Amino acid sequence: MSITQEFLDENKAKLSVQKAKSSREAMLIIALMAGYSMIYMDKNMISTAIIPIAEQFHLTTSQTGLMMSLFFLGYSIMQIPGGWLADKFGYKKVLILSLSLIALFSFAFSFGASLLVFVLIRFLAGIGHAGYPPSCSKGIAVNFSKEKRTFIQSLILSTSGIGGILAFVIGARLIDLNWHYAYYVLGAFFAISLLLVIFFVPNHVPIEKVKVVSKQVSFKSVISNRNVIILFIAMLIANIAFYGNMSWLPSFLKVKFSLSISTVGTILAVNAIGGTIASLCAGVLLTKFNGKEKLLLMVSSILSSILFISLVYSDSLALSIVFLYVLTFLLTVMFVGIFSWPHKILPEKVIGSSIGIVNTGGTLGGFIAPISFGALISMAGGSFSIVFISLAIAILICGFVTLTVKTEK
Repeated sequence: MSITQEFLDENKAKLSVQKAKSSREAMLIIALMAGYSMIYMDKNMISTAIIPIAEQFHLTTSQTGLMMSLFFLGYSIMQIPGGWLADKFGYKKVLILSLSLIALFSFAFSFGASLLVFVLIRFLAGIGHAGYPPSCSKGIAVNFSKEKRTFIQSLILSTSGIGGILAFVIGARLIDLNWHYAYYVLGAFFAISLLLVIFFVPNHVPIEKVKVVSKQVSFKSVISNRNVIILFIAMLIANIAFYGNMSWLPSFLKVKFSLSISTVGTILAVNAIGGTIASLCAGVLLTKFNGKEKLLLMVSSILSSILFISLVYSDSLALSIVFLYVLTFLLTVMFVGIFSWPHKILPEKVIGSSIGIVNTGGTLGGFIAPISFGALISMAGGSFSIVFISLAIAILICGFVTLTVKTEK
């Protein structure tokens, strides 16, 4: 009887520990997802906010493109240092610093009154953003087994859709009312995300991880790693397509089909829901296509290229929306696939640094796309066709670049 009771007590204790661990992991994921949702809300909302800002301050497409691009310049400058800081001093400290800076500059943006001020604040906001992705990935690597990381990463990246929904449902309606209000609300949302990270992201490495003795890997070896360089290039090109599409899509839809900002917001909000589903599906697909990532990414790039061209020649709003939604799904699969690949082929010890380097390619793409395409639109007399043709070429090149990643056989 006593032996049976002791056995039952042991099982209860084990179940209790497992439940506590599952609860901690769930709250960690929720906290990281909340912060990432706000990151993407900010990135999406600016593409709608520039419409009334440009009208109010008489800005050209080149000037609004500069405003969006300088954000990504700040982001790019601090990406690698952000990853290094996450590896060196702890991911939670970098998460807190990142969200604190973004909240501050979101509030500050609402008081902007000139192009110079807008550009400066967005540049500083980009510096704040830079620490979040690598420190978030570091948190995933530290707290979850290698088998779970790709799915957890894709789950957290699904917040690109959640952020888009918030940007185009709440943000677009507030912008339609008064764009200043949208940034008051955004700053408040970032402050809430900061509190979630403070309370629910653990300070220390799990005990089972501490016991693992791993070989030290130098930062120099990471930055010169062949796969890191290839993924950097792939992410650069992919994000030229991703952010080129994101930055000019609201203006494209508004001008081509004579839509209101609220209507554009509704279309893009539904598109963002598709992006969320796409991120979750990407995690499942990348798990099923383990070892066949190149095939998945190449097919996605070819189909994406075709859809970009289709957007140029479609005069039907309904058909364009269908093209857009399928395109978003494919671009999301490519983004998640490239972003999460380091978890499969690089050591945990340098995940923060490697993600920082790879995502620097992404943020450089975000810097190049708005400013260069804004200039192209001005040169083309306001036509968006040249943008989407360029995006079609870029995403196809990205697919071929991913074929050069070296994987273990």
